[in-house]
Amino acid sequence: MVHIFSPLTGRPKGARTAVFALPLAFMLALAGCASTPPPNNVMNQAQVQLQAARDADAADYDPVDLGFAQNKFQQAQNAMASRKYDDAAVLADEARADAELARAKARLAAARQQIQSKTAANQQLRDQIEQSLAEQQQQDQAQNVALPPQDQPGDMPAPSSSSLSAPVPEGQGFQTLPQQNGNPPQPNPPQANNDQGGHL
Repeated sequence: MVHIFSPLTGRPKGARTAVFALPLAFMLALAGCASTPPPNNVMNQAQVQLQAARDADAADYDPVDLGFAQNKFQQAQNAMASRKYDDAAVLADEARADAELARAKARLAAARQQIQSKTAANQQLRDQIEQSLAEQQQQDQAQNVALPPQDQPGDMPAPSSSSLSAPVPEGQGFQTLPQQNGNPPQPNPPQANNDQGGHL
């Protein structure tokens, strides 16, 4: 009688299950790694936002948030190199959010600085105008004080009553003549002097 021994015979049932389960788990792990693609899109977005934050001078206005973004992006790159794509995606998304925050804070700080600069320039211009007006007033007052009393402008004196009551000789002064039928006005003929003398 010939006995044929099977390699699995004589082993406990749990050991046989473990032998089949181990390769299956390894294959599932490989399939899980293969099913998660590299997060290239998220990495690109994070890189674009980091560059935008640098362009907005976030290094000057908000270095803290920019530093957080750069550190998380570096960690995301390390996770990509280790093929830990899930970790890389999470870190890249956090880096993108920190970079956006740094860019927004930098823009706000730059706008505030620009407003303060313009306000200071306007105040300086106002001060210069007020100083110029004050100097002009001082010069005007000094000129008025330096003028002698007779040279100071005053009211024009009224003519004497004798000059107002004297008759205007004929032919002198203004005359208003009415126009008749479109013909030019004719001068009045001189009046004969009926005064025969001797009358005062």
